[in-house]
Amino acid sequence: MSTAVTEGRSEGSLDAPTRHPLRWDTPEFYDEPALLREMERVFDICHGCRRCFSLCNSFPTLFDAIDASETMELDGVDKKVYWDVVDHCYLCDMCYMTKCPYVPPHPWNIDFPHLMLRAKAVKFKQGEFKTRDKMLASTDTVGRLAGIPVIAQAVNAANRNGAVRKLMDRIIGVHPDAHVPEYHSDSLRKRVKRRRSSALQAVATAETKGRVVLFATCYGNRNEPRIGEDLISIFEHNGIPVVMLEEERCCGMPRLELGDLEAVRRAKEFNIPRLTRWMKAGWDIVAPVPSCVLMLKQEYPLLFPDDEQVLEVSGSTYDPFEYLMLRHKEGRLRTDFKYPLGKIAYHAACHLRVQNIGYKTRDVLQLVPRTSVEITERCSGHDGTYGVKSETFAVATKICRPVVNRIRGAGADHYSSDCPIAGHHIANGLGDGSDPTHPLTLLRTAYGIE
Repeated sequence: MSTAVTEGRSEGSLDAPTRHPLRWDTPEFYDEPALLREMERVFDICHGCRRCFSLCNSFPTLFDAIDASETMELDGVDKKVYWDVVDHCYLCDMCYMTKCPYVPPHPWNIDFPHLMLRAKAVKFKQGEFKTRDKMLASTDTVGRLAGIPVIAQAVNAANRNGAVRKLMDRIIGVHPDAHVPEYHSDSLRKRVKRRRSSALQAVATAETKGRVVLFATCYGNRNEPRIGEDLISIFEHNGIPVVMLEEERCCGMPRLELGDLEAVRRAKEFNIPRLTRWMKAGWDIVAPVPSCVLMLKQEYPLLFPDDEQVLEVSGSTYDPFEYLMLRHKEGRLRTDFKYPLGKIAYHAACHLRVQNIGYKTRDVLQLVPRTSVEITERCSGHDGTYGVKSETFAVATKICRPVVNRIRGAGADHYSSDCPIAGHHIANGLGDGSDPTHPLTLLRTAYGIE
Protein backbone atom coordinates (compact mmCIF):
# COMPACT_ATOMS: atom_id res chain seq x y z
CA MET A 1 0.00 0.00 0.00
CA SER A 2 1.06 3.57 -0.63
CA THR A 3 3.09 5.10 2.19
CA ALA A 4 0.96 8.23 2.01
CA VAL A 5 -2.13 6.28 3.05
CA THR A 6 -0.68 4.07 5.76
CA GLU A 7 0.68 7.13 7.54
CA GLY A 8 -1.94 9.23 9.26
CA ARG A 9 -4.94 7.00 8.50
CA SER A 10 -6.23 7.65 12.03
CA GLU A 11 -6.70 11.30 11.12
CA GLY A 12 -9.87 10.54 9.14
CA SER A 13 -12.70 13.00 9.70
CA LEU A 14 -16.42 12.54 10.22
CA ASP A 15 -17.08 16.22 9.56
CA ALA A 16 -19.06 17.28 6.51
CA PRO A 17 -16.88 17.96 3.44
CA THR A 18 -15.69 21.53 3.02
CA ARG A 19 -15.23 22.74 -0.55
CA HIS A 20 -12.52 25.36 -0.92
CA PRO A 21 -12.72 27.99 -3.68
CA LEU A 22 -10.57 27.37 -6.72
CA ARG A 23 -8.00 30.16 -6.98
CA TRP A 24 -7.57 29.76 -10.71
CA ASP A 25 -6.64 33.35 -11.56
CA THR A 26 -3.10 33.13 -10.19
CA PRO A 27 0.13 32.28 -12.06
CA GLU A 28 0.79 29.38 -9.67
CA PHE A 29 -2.40 27.66 -10.79
CA TYR A 30 -0.96 27.20 -14.30
CA ASP A 31 2.52 26.12 -13.15
CA GLU A 32 2.79 22.69 -14.80
CA PRO A 33 5.65 21.31 -12.64
CA ALA A 34 3.70 22.30 -9.51
CA LEU A 35 0.59 20.70 -10.98
CA LEU A 36 2.43 17.44 -11.66
CA ARG A 37 3.76 17.36 -8.10
CA GLU A 38 0.23 17.76 -6.74
CA MET A 39 -1.09 15.10 -9.11
CA GLU A 40 1.62 12.75 -7.89
CA ARG A 41 0.68 13.40 -4.25
CA VAL A 42 -3.03 12.87 -4.84
CA PHE A 43 -2.62 9.87 -7.16
CA ASP A 44 -0.43 8.16 -4.57
CA ILE A 45 -3.14 8.58 -1.95
CA CYS A 46 -5.78 7.34 -4.41
CA HIS A 47 -3.63 4.29 -5.14
CA GLY A 48 -3.54 3.39 -1.46
CA CYS A 49 -7.28 3.78 -1.04
CA ARG A 50 -8.99 2.74 -4.31
CA ARG A 51 -12.52 3.33 -3.05
CA CYS A 52 -13.36 5.11 -6.32
CA PHE A 53 -12.43 2.23 -8.63
CA SER A 54 -16.05 1.77 -9.77
CA LEU A 55 -16.92 5.38 -10.59
CA CYS A 56 -15.62 6.84 -13.85
CA ASN A 57 -12.77 5.58 -16.03
CA SER A 58 -10.15 7.92 -14.52
CA PHE A 59 -9.49 5.65 -11.58
CA PRO A 60 -9.22 2.33 -13.47
CA THR A 61 -6.86 4.10 -15.90
CA LEU A 62 -4.64 5.14 -13.00
CA PHE A 63 -4.83 1.88 -11.05
CA ASP A 64 -4.28 -0.35 -14.11
CA ALA A 65 -1.19 1.66 -15.03
CA ILE A 66 0.18 1.30 -11.51
CA ASP A 67 -0.50 -2.45 -11.40
CA ALA A 68 1.16 -2.93 -14.80
CA SER A 69 4.25 -0.91 -13.88
CA GLU A 70 7.62 -2.39 -12.93
CA THR A 71 7.36 -1.23 -9.31
CA MET A 72 3.58 -1.64 -8.97
CA GLU A 73 3.65 1.78 -7.35
CA LEU A 74 3.02 5.24 -8.74
CA ASP A 75 6.73 5.89 -9.23
CA GLY A 76 6.71 3.28 -12.00
CA VAL A 77 4.05 5.09 -14.05
CA ASP A 78 4.93 7.34 -16.98
CA LYS A 79 3.70 10.91 -16.50
CA LYS A 80 1.86 10.62 -19.84
CA VAL A 81 -0.66 8.41 -18.05
CA TYR A 82 -1.49 11.34 -15.76
CA TRP A 83 -3.00 13.15 -18.72
CA ASP A 84 -5.01 10.07 -19.69
CA VAL A 85 -6.51 10.17 -16.19
CA VAL A 86 -7.38 13.83 -16.74
CA ASP A 87 -9.04 13.13 -20.08
CA HIS A 88 -11.34 10.52 -18.53
CA CYS A 89 -12.54 12.83 -15.75
CA TYR A 90 -15.79 14.60 -16.64
CA LEU A 91 -16.12 16.48 -13.34
CA CYS A 92 -19.20 14.67 -12.03
CA ASP A 93 -17.91 15.29 -8.47
CA MET A 94 -19.08 11.89 -7.26
CA CYS A 95 -15.66 10.90 -5.94
CA TYR A 96 -15.55 14.06 -3.82
CA MET A 97 -19.12 13.86 -2.59
CA THR A 98 -19.65 10.15 -1.97
CA LYS A 99 -16.39 8.20 -1.80
CA CYS A 100 -13.27 10.05 -0.73
CA PRO A 101 -12.46 9.97 3.02
CA TYR A 102 -9.68 12.54 2.61
CA VAL A 103 -11.62 15.59 1.47
CA PRO A 104 -11.25 18.74 3.59
CA PRO A 105 -11.35 19.25 6.56
CA HIS A 106 -9.08 16.18 6.46
CA PRO A 107 -5.48 17.47 6.52
CA TRP A 108 -4.66 15.74 3.21
CA ASN A 109 -7.11 18.13 1.55
CA ILE A 110 -7.99 15.97 -1.46
CA ASP A 111 -10.25 17.50 -4.08
CA PHE A 112 -9.80 15.22 -7.07
CA PRO A 113 -12.29 17.00 -9.39
CA HIS A 114 -10.68 20.39 -8.77
CA LEU A 115 -7.26 18.90 -9.43
CA MET A 116 -8.55 17.50 -12.72
CA LEU A 117 -10.10 20.88 -13.56
CA ARG A 118 -6.76 22.55 -12.91
CA ALA A 119 -5.05 20.08 -15.24
CA LYS A 120 -7.68 20.68 -17.93
CA ALA A 121 -7.16 24.43 -17.56
CA VAL A 122 -3.40 24.04 -17.94
CA LYS A 123 -3.90 21.95 -21.10
CA PHE A 124 -6.35 24.46 -22.52
CA LYS A 125 -4.05 27.40 -21.80
CA GLN A 126 -1.27 25.55 -23.64
CA GLY A 127 -3.56 25.03 -26.64
CA GLU A 128 -3.80 21.26 -26.14
CA PHE A 129 -7.39 20.70 -27.16
CA LYS A 130 -9.19 19.47 -30.26
CA THR A 131 -11.19 21.81 -32.45
CA ARG A 132 -14.01 19.26 -32.12
CA ASP A 133 -14.05 19.70 -28.34
CA LYS A 134 -14.20 23.48 -28.57
CA MET A 135 -17.02 23.20 -31.10
CA LEU A 136 -19.03 20.85 -28.88
CA ALA A 137 -18.57 23.26 -25.97
CA SER A 138 -19.79 26.24 -28.02
CA THR A 139 -23.44 25.50 -27.35
CA ASP A 140 -24.71 29.05 -27.88
CA THR A 141 -23.00 29.44 -31.26
CA VAL A 142 -24.04 26.01 -32.51
CA GLY A 143 -27.57 26.51 -31.20
CA ARG A 144 -28.04 29.87 -32.92
CA LEU A 145 -26.84 28.43 -36.23
CA ALA A 146 -28.69 25.15 -35.98
CA GLY A 147 -31.80 26.99 -34.79
CA ILE A 148 -32.33 28.69 -38.15
CA PRO A 149 -35.45 26.95 -39.55
CA VAL A 150 -34.06 25.43 -42.76
CA ILE A 151 -30.73 24.63 -41.13
CA ALA A 152 -32.43 22.97 -38.15
CA GLN A 153 -34.28 20.61 -40.46
CA ALA A 154 -31.07 19.81 -42.36
CA VAL A 155 -29.04 19.25 -39.18
CA ASN A 156 -31.68 16.96 -37.65
CA ALA A 157 -32.00 14.97 -40.88
CA ALA A 158 -28.23 14.62 -41.13
CA ASN A 159 -27.98 13.42 -37.53
CA ARG A 160 -30.46 10.65 -38.34
CA ASN A 161 -28.60 9.56 -41.48
CA GLY A 162 -26.24 6.62 -40.97
CA ALA A 163 -23.89 7.59 -43.80
CA VAL A 164 -23.59 11.16 -42.52
CA ARG A 165 -22.95 9.92 -38.98
CA LYS A 166 -20.12 7.70 -40.19
CA LEU A 167 -18.66 10.70 -41.97
CA MET A 168 -18.94 12.75 -38.77
CA ASP A 169 -17.10 9.97 -36.96
CA ARG A 170 -14.18 10.12 -39.40
CA ILE A 171 -13.99 13.90 -39.74
CA ILE A 172 -14.77 15.33 -36.30
CA GLY A 173 -14.83 12.30 -34.01
CA VAL A 174 -18.51 12.06 -33.03
CA HIS A 175 -19.43 8.40 -32.63
CA PRO A 176 -22.06 7.22 -35.16
CA ASP A 177 -24.05 5.35 -32.50
CA ALA A 178 -24.14 8.18 -29.96
CA HIS A 179 -27.36 10.11 -29.41
CA VAL A 180 -27.03 13.72 -30.50
CA PRO A 181 -29.81 16.17 -29.61
CA GLU A 182 -32.27 17.60 -32.08
CA TYR A 183 -32.42 21.35 -32.69
CA HIS A 184 -35.68 23.26 -32.68
CA SER A 185 -36.07 26.45 -34.65
CA ASP A 186 -39.26 26.95 -32.64
CA SER A 187 -37.32 27.55 -29.44
CA LEU A 188 -38.71 27.80 -25.92
CA ARG A 189 -38.30 31.57 -26.04
CA LYS A 190 -40.40 31.81 -29.20
CA ARG A 191 -43.07 29.53 -27.74
CA VAL A 192 -43.33 31.52 -24.53
CA LYS A 193 -43.38 34.81 -26.42
CA ARG A 194 -46.30 33.62 -28.57
CA ARG A 195 -48.15 32.45 -25.50
CA ARG A 196 -47.89 35.70 -23.55
CA SER A 197 -46.04 38.46 -25.30
CA SER A 198 -46.57 40.95 -22.46
CA ALA A 199 -45.75 38.63 -19.55
CA LEU A 200 -42.39 40.22 -18.77
CA GLN A 201 -43.89 43.65 -18.22
CA ALA A 202 -47.08 42.37 -16.63
CA VAL A 203 -45.56 40.41 -13.77
CA ALA A 204 -42.34 42.30 -13.17
CA THR A 205 -44.24 44.71 -10.94
CA ALA A 206 -45.67 42.00 -8.65
CA GLU A 207 -44.46 42.08 -5.06
CA THR A 208 -45.44 38.69 -3.67
CA LYS A 209 -43.08 35.75 -3.14
CA GLY A 210 -43.51 32.36 -4.80
CA ARG A 211 -42.54 33.58 -8.25
CA VAL A 212 -39.65 32.51 -10.43
CA VAL A 213 -37.50 33.71 -13.28
CA LEU A 214 -36.61 30.85 -15.60
CA PHE A 215 -33.01 30.38 -16.70
CA ALA A 216 -34.01 28.37 -19.76
CA THR A 217 -30.48 27.06 -20.54
CA CYS A 218 -29.16 26.62 -24.07
CA TYR A 219 -30.29 22.98 -24.09
CA GLY A 220 -33.74 23.76 -22.73
CA ASN A 221 -34.22 26.55 -25.23
CA ARG A 222 -32.98 24.95 -28.45
CA ASN A 223 -32.87 21.18 -27.96
CA GLU A 224 -35.81 20.18 -25.76
CA PRO A 225 -38.11 23.20 -25.34
CA ARG A 226 -40.90 20.84 -24.23
CA ILE A 227 -39.21 20.52 -20.83
CA GLY A 228 -39.36 24.28 -20.24
CA GLU A 229 -43.00 24.35 -21.36
CA ASP A 230 -43.81 21.58 -18.88
CA LEU A 231 -42.07 23.47 -16.09
CA ILE A 232 -43.96 26.69 -16.81
CA SER A 233 -47.31 24.86 -17.00
CA ILE A 234 -46.71 23.04 -13.69
CA PHE A 235 -45.60 26.16 -11.84
CA GLU A 236 -48.47 28.27 -13.16
CA HIS A 237 -50.91 25.47 -12.26
CA ASN A 238 -49.61 25.95 -8.71
CA GLY A 239 -50.09 29.71 -8.77
CA ILE A 240 -46.40 30.47 -9.25
CA PRO A 241 -45.79 33.21 -11.85
CA VAL A 242 -42.98 32.36 -14.26
CA VAL A 243 -41.07 34.75 -16.48
CA MET A 244 -38.13 33.95 -18.71
CA LEU A 245 -34.88 35.78 -18.23
CA GLU A 246 -34.81 38.39 -20.95
CA GLU A 247 -31.35 37.32 -22.18
CA GLU A 248 -28.99 34.56 -21.18
CA ARG A 249 -25.93 32.69 -22.34
CA CYS A 250 -24.82 29.12 -21.77
CA CYS A 251 -24.07 28.68 -18.07
CA GLY A 252 -20.52 27.64 -19.01
CA MET A 253 -20.55 24.00 -17.90
CA PRO A 254 -19.29 22.69 -21.29
CA ARG A 255 -16.47 25.25 -21.19
CA LEU A 256 -15.68 24.32 -17.60
CA GLU A 257 -15.25 20.68 -18.61
CA LEU A 258 -12.91 21.81 -21.38
CA GLY A 259 -10.81 23.86 -18.95
CA ASP A 260 -11.67 27.16 -20.63
CA LEU A 261 -12.13 29.13 -17.42
CA GLU A 262 -11.97 32.54 -19.08
CA ALA A 263 -15.03 31.56 -21.13
CA VAL A 264 -16.77 30.59 -17.89
CA ARG A 265 -15.93 34.05 -16.54
CA ARG A 266 -17.51 35.66 -19.60
CA ALA A 267 -20.65 33.56 -19.14
CA LYS A 268 -20.81 34.58 -15.49
CA GLU A 269 -20.38 38.25 -16.30
CA PHE A 270 -23.27 38.09 -18.77
CA ASN A 271 -25.71 35.98 -16.74
CA ILE A 272 -25.22 37.06 -13.15
CA PRO A 273 -26.13 40.79 -13.46
CA ARG A 274 -29.35 39.86 -15.28
CA LEU A 275 -30.25 37.24 -12.69
CA THR A 276 -29.35 39.64 -9.89
CA ARG A 277 -31.85 42.21 -11.12
CA TRP A 278 -34.70 39.73 -10.79
CA MET A 279 -33.40 38.29 -7.54
CA LYS A 280 -33.22 41.79 -6.00
CA ALA A 281 -36.83 42.34 -7.10
CA GLY A 282 -37.89 39.32 -5.06
CA TRP A 283 -37.86 36.55 -7.66
CA ASP A 284 -36.41 33.08 -7.23
CA ILE A 285 -34.33 31.44 -9.97
CA VAL A 286 -35.13 28.04 -11.47
CA ALA A 287 -33.45 26.14 -14.32
CA PRO A 288 -34.67 22.85 -15.85
CA VAL A 289 -31.24 21.19 -16.36
CA PRO A 290 -29.27 19.98 -13.28
CA SER A 291 -25.88 20.95 -14.70
CA CYS A 292 -27.01 24.55 -15.16
CA VAL A 293 -28.48 24.72 -11.66
CA LEU A 294 -25.18 23.35 -10.36
CA MET A 295 -23.22 26.06 -12.18
CA LEU A 296 -25.31 28.82 -10.62
CA LYS A 297 -25.46 27.21 -7.19
CA GLN A 298 -21.97 25.82 -6.74
CA GLU A 299 -19.48 26.22 -9.57
CA TYR A 300 -19.76 29.99 -9.99
CA PRO A 301 -19.25 30.56 -6.22
CA LEU A 302 -16.24 28.23 -6.16
CA LEU A 303 -14.68 29.97 -9.15
CA PHE A 304 -15.62 33.53 -8.17
CA PRO A 305 -15.81 33.51 -4.36
CA ASP A 306 -15.30 37.26 -4.03
CA ASP A 307 -18.22 38.21 -6.29
CA GLU A 308 -21.11 39.22 -4.02
CA GLN A 309 -23.67 38.97 -6.81
CA VAL A 310 -22.58 35.39 -7.55
CA LEU A 311 -23.06 34.43 -3.90
CA GLU A 312 -26.49 36.06 -3.74
CA VAL A 313 -27.68 34.38 -6.95
CA SER A 314 -26.41 31.05 -5.65
CA GLY A 315 -28.64 31.33 -2.61
CA SER A 316 -31.70 32.12 -4.73
CA THR A 317 -31.32 29.30 -7.29
CA TYR A 318 -33.37 26.12 -7.12
CA ASP A 319 -33.85 22.84 -8.90
CA PRO A 320 -37.50 22.69 -10.10
CA PHE A 321 -38.47 19.78 -7.86
CA GLU A 322 -36.58 21.25 -4.92
CA TYR A 323 -38.74 24.35 -5.34
CA LEU A 324 -41.96 22.38 -5.65
CA MET A 325 -41.16 20.33 -2.55
CA LEU A 326 -40.52 23.51 -0.57
CA ARG A 327 -43.94 24.73 -1.67
CA HIS A 328 -45.44 21.42 -0.55
CA LYS A 329 -43.89 21.78 2.92
CA GLU A 330 -45.46 25.23 3.12
CA GLY A 331 -48.85 23.74 2.21
CA ARG A 332 -48.91 25.53 -1.14
CA LEU A 333 -48.49 22.71 -3.66
CA ARG A 334 -51.60 21.49 -5.41
CA THR A 335 -52.11 17.74 -5.18
CA ASP A 336 -55.19 17.53 -7.39
CA PHE A 337 -53.59 14.90 -9.60
CA LYS A 338 -55.88 13.34 -12.21
CA TYR A 339 -53.80 10.44 -13.45
CA PRO A 340 -51.55 7.88 -11.71
CA LEU A 341 -48.10 7.29 -13.17
CA GLY A 342 -47.58 3.67 -12.12
CA LYS A 343 -44.00 2.58 -11.58
CA ILE A 344 -41.17 4.93 -12.55
CA ALA A 345 -37.55 3.82 -12.92
CA TYR A 346 -35.79 7.04 -11.96
CA HIS A 347 -32.12 7.81 -12.62
CA ALA A 348 -30.69 10.34 -10.14
CA ALA A 349 -28.27 12.43 -12.21
CA CYS A 350 -24.81 13.14 -10.76
CA HIS A 351 -25.07 16.92 -11.14
CA LEU A 352 -28.30 16.79 -9.17
CA ARG A 353 -26.97 14.52 -6.44
CA VAL A 354 -23.96 16.74 -5.71
CA GLN A 355 -26.31 19.62 -4.88
CA ASN A 356 -27.11 17.79 -1.61
CA ILE A 357 -30.82 18.55 -1.76
CA GLY A 358 -32.04 14.97 -1.38
CA TYR A 359 -34.40 13.14 -3.71
CA LYS A 360 -36.90 15.92 -4.32
CA THR A 361 -37.93 14.60 -7.74
CA ARG A 362 -38.85 11.24 -6.21
CA ASP A 363 -40.62 12.92 -3.30
CA VAL A 364 -42.81 15.07 -5.56
CA LEU A 365 -43.66 12.27 -7.99
CA GLN A 366 -44.62 9.96 -5.13
CA LEU A 367 -47.28 12.47 -4.09
CA VAL A 368 -49.19 11.24 -7.14
CA PRO A 369 -51.60 8.45 -6.12
CA ARG A 370 -50.77 4.94 -7.31
CA THR A 371 -47.24 5.97 -8.24
CA SER A 372 -43.97 4.45 -7.08
CA VAL A 373 -40.42 5.51 -7.86
CA GLU A 374 -37.40 3.20 -7.95
CA ILE A 375 -34.12 5.12 -7.81
CA THR A 376 -30.87 4.24 -9.56
CA GLU A 377 -27.86 6.05 -8.11
CA ARG A 378 -25.22 5.43 -10.73
CA CYS A 379 -23.58 7.74 -13.22
CA SER A 380 -24.92 7.46 -16.77
CA GLY A 381 -21.41 8.17 -18.12
CA HIS A 382 -22.59 10.70 -20.67
CA ASP A 383 -21.43 14.08 -19.39
CA GLY A 384 -22.71 16.06 -22.37
CA THR A 385 -19.70 15.44 -24.62
CA TYR A 386 -17.92 12.40 -23.17
CA GLY A 387 -20.74 10.15 -24.35
CA VAL A 388 -20.63 11.34 -27.97
CA LYS A 389 -16.89 11.42 -28.67
CA SER A 390 -15.63 8.55 -30.78
CA GLU A 391 -12.75 7.79 -28.41
CA THR A 392 -14.90 7.65 -25.26
CA PHE A 393 -18.34 6.49 -26.43
CA ALA A 394 -17.60 2.83 -25.63
CA VAL A 395 -16.37 3.72 -22.14
CA ALA A 396 -19.41 5.95 -21.54
CA THR A 397 -21.65 3.08 -22.63
CA LYS A 398 -19.87 0.70 -20.25
CA ILE A 399 -20.25 3.12 -17.34
CA CYS A 400 -23.96 3.35 -18.13
CA ARG A 401 -24.48 -0.41 -18.24
CA PRO A 402 -25.42 -0.83 -14.53
CA VAL A 403 -28.04 1.93 -14.96
CA VAL A 404 -29.39 0.25 -18.09
CA ASN A 405 -29.53 -3.15 -16.39
CA ARG A 406 -31.34 -1.71 -13.38
CA ILE A 407 -33.93 0.04 -15.54
CA ARG A 408 -34.36 -2.96 -17.81
CA GLY A 409 -35.04 -5.16 -14.79
CA ALA A 410 -37.39 -2.72 -13.08
CA GLY A 411 -40.38 -3.54 -15.24
CA ALA A 412 -41.47 0.08 -14.94
CA ASP A 413 -44.12 1.99 -16.82
CA HIS A 414 -41.70 4.88 -17.40
CA TYR A 415 -38.00 5.55 -17.05
CA SER A 416 -36.77 9.02 -16.39
CA SER A 417 -33.84 11.27 -15.48
CA ASP A 418 -33.70 14.96 -14.53
CA CYS A 419 -30.76 15.20 -16.94
CA PRO A 420 -32.31 14.89 -20.41
CA ILE A 421 -28.99 13.98 -22.02
CA ALA A 422 -28.48 11.18 -19.51
CA GLY A 423 -31.98 9.94 -20.27
CA HIS A 424 -31.20 9.63 -23.98
CA HIS A 425 -27.88 7.92 -23.25
CA ILE A 426 -29.76 5.36 -21.15
CA ALA A 427 -32.22 4.87 -24.00
CA ASN A 428 -29.27 4.26 -26.31
CA GLY A 429 -28.05 1.55 -23.96
CA LEU A 430 -31.47 -0.07 -23.71
CA GLY A 431 -31.61 -0.27 -27.49
CA ASP A 432 -35.28 -1.23 -27.56
CA GLY A 433 -36.63 1.87 -29.28
CA SER A 434 -38.12 3.28 -26.08
CA ASP A 435 -37.74 6.89 -25.03
CA PRO A 436 -37.22 8.42 -21.59
CA THR A 437 -39.91 10.68 -20.15
CA HIS A 438 -38.61 13.70 -18.28
CA PRO A 439 -39.88 14.03 -14.66
CA LEU A 440 -41.47 17.40 -15.47
CA THR A 441 -43.39 15.79 -18.33
CA LEU A 442 -44.53 13.02 -15.99
CA LEU A 443 -45.74 15.53 -13.40
CA ARG A 444 -47.59 17.56 -16.03
CA THR A 445 -49.25 14.34 -17.21
CA ALA A 446 -50.29 13.50 -13.63
CA TYR A 447 -51.89 16.93 -13.25
CA GLY A 448 -53.70 16.47 -16.54
CA ILE A 449 -52.50 19.84 -17.82
CA GLU A 450 -53.09 20.28 -21.53
